[in-house]
Amino acid sequence: MKNGALVRLIDVHKVYHTGEMEVPAVCGVSLEIKRGEFVALMGASGSGKSTLMNILGCLDRPTSGHYFLEDADVSGLDRDQLADIRNRKIGFVFQNFNLLPRTSARENAELPLVYSAQHLSHAELREKADRVLSSVGLVGREDHHPSQLSGGQQQRVAIARALINDPEMLLADEPTGNLDSRTSVEIMAIFQQLNERGITIIMVTHEQDIAAYAQRNVMMRDGMILDDHAVSQRSDAARQPQQ
Repeated sequence: MKNGALVRLIDVHKVYHTGEMEVPAVCGVSLEIKRGEFVALMGASGSGKSTLMNILGCLDRPTSGHYFLEDADVSGLDRDQLADIRNRKIGFVFQNFNLLPRTSARENAELPLVYSAQHLSHAELREKADRVLSSVGLVGREDHHPSQLSGGQQQRVAIARALINDPEMLLADEPTGNLDSRTSVEIMAIFQQLNERGITIIMVTHEQDIAAYAQRNVMMRDGMILDDHAVSQRSDAARQPQQ
C-alpha cells in the first residue's frame, strides 16, 4: 500500500460563475500522487494551482470529473462529509500562518483536535500538542502567543497544528511566502524531515528555489498541467547546519 496512489484526479474541471460569465479555473486535470511523495504545484497567478489545491484539500468540489482520495471518490460528498475528511486526513499550512492571536502556541496546535471525534481529555490534548510542537523545534515556546514569536516560529506552530491529527497528507500554500530566505530554508528542512517520515506533502509555490526541495514539480498554466517532472536533485541546502 505504501506505493499506492493516495490522490487520483480524473479529468477534473472547475468553473466559477460570475453573473452571466463562466470562468474556467481548472480545465481537465488528471493527476496521480503516490503515498509519501513531496510534490510542488507551480504556476503564475491565475494558473489554477490554488483552485486545484482547494479541490485536493476538500475545501471545494470539482464542477466535473473525479477526485479519489485513498480510493474513495470524494468528488460528490456534501459539506459535512468533506469537513470530516479534512479533519481526519488532511493538514493545512498557509502563507499567513492563520493563528489565533489571543491563544498560546499549544492552544493553536490543539485546535483541530478540539473539533475531532477523538474526544481527548485536557491532559491528552496537552501532551499531543506539546509532542508536535517539540517535533518542529518549539520546546519551551508552548505558552507563547503569536505576537511573542517570530514569523518562522509562527509557521512552525502552524505546521504543528497541521500535524496534530496525524494526517495522511499535508497541503502547504506558499508556506515560505512571508518569510525571509534563511527562515524559509529552516521551514523547508522541516517539510523534508516530515516527508522522510512518510507524510505526503503537496505544496503550492511560485518560487523555483522552494520547489527544488520537492521530489516532483507540477507546472500549471491556464488551468491545465503544462509539465510534470521529477526533480533531478533535491535541494540539500536544508541539510546544512545554519550558523
